[in-house]
Amino acid sequence: MKRLLILRHAKSSWDDPSLTDFNRPLNKRGRRAAARMGTWITEHGLEPDTIICSTARRAQQTLEFVTGTNQWNSDCIHTDDLYLAPAQIYLHYLTQLPEHIHSAMVIGHNPGIEQLVRLLGGEYHSMPTCALAILDFDIESWEVLVADEVAGQLQHHILARDLD
Repeated sequence: MKRLLILRHAKSSWDDPSLTDFNRPLNKRGRRAAARMGTWITEHGLEPDTIICSTARRAQQTLEFVTGTNQWNSDCIHTDDLYLAPAQIYLHYLTQLPEHIHSAMVIGHNPGIEQLVRLLGGEYHSMPTCALAILDFDIESWEVLVADEVAGQLQHHILARDLD
């Protein structure tokens, strides 16, 4: 069995119009939501073995706040490729994971995050900022995620506001 945690970056700030979209940081609400989401993941024993994260500032800061106070031992892959990427790019990275990785998390952006949830879970779920979808797969190898007959079972769909 494999488990996939799909997390959209937390709420970012638009306060500095001189920053590019890629360089926008989290706002106060986003930092708080990411920390709460990380605590929820930890409390439920869902810490991933590996995290694949966009290098956009808001995604990197989401990673910091999700993992920061929770002492996770997850390996991290940081890549520019996930910035505003379609679901197929996320799949490319996931299918490269070795078999010994049982759980993985991706942290990225819409619309690719929503596309990934729909593609792998078979139904649409809204993924506003700091939303988390957790899918379980009855597979031995990540590389089969691209097979048409592989569908994950949605275990959780958590919105940041659900944790208030």
